[in-house]
Amino acid sequence: DLSVLRDEYSFGLNRIYLHFNRMGFEPTYFVCMNELVIEQSSEAIKELTVSRFINWNRRKLFTPDKSIFYLLESYRPHFSNDLLKGVWGGATVTYVALQIAYYMGFQQVVLIGVDHSFVVKGAPHKIVVSQGEDQNHFDKEYFPEGFRWQLPDLTTSEYAYRLAKEAFEADGREILDATVGGKLDVFPKANFYDLFES
Repeated sequence: DLSVLRDEYSFGLNRIYLHFNRMGFEPTYFVCMNELVIEQSSEAIKELTVSRFINWNRRKLFTPDKSIFYLLESYRPHFSNDLLKGVWGGATVTYVALQIAYYMGFQQVVLIGVDHSFVVKGAPHKIVVSQGEDQNHFDKEYFPEGFRWQLPDLTTSEYAYRLAKEAFEADGREILDATVGGKLDVFPKANFYDLFES
């Protein structure tokens, strides 16, 4: 029940808007860096009323809007503590959101819904076309039939997550993982229900 997050600062990623009705609220911020996702979802992203962080490379898909912030993507593996210098994608939008949260000054970040596992197999970053119902995400229409997407790179993601953990801890901050049943083991685990349903 994500409605307990309604009064928390939250970051929603990629196609999270498919879940807004079930959540009962919109997150405070929206983040999308993957160019294929932006290209195919730009109309839906334009409709969002929250502040949005979008890849600079796809800025031409949007009209000027004070609630859209463009991020320059760097291809040098690092954790950016200054968004003005760009961010490394780390093979997962969650890593970009962690860099944004750090820059914004959040002392504690709690990850929710990072399952870190996929049914589909294949070469990391290979572009594939969805053949039907999506079995890899929270909604079967997340990547619907005909949607182009890149296969995950969990090894690079884990490397990026470790960089984030080091950066936060070096500054006396923390990242917790409260995903129910998640497979990621980089961050300390927290119980979602203890954190948010008390």
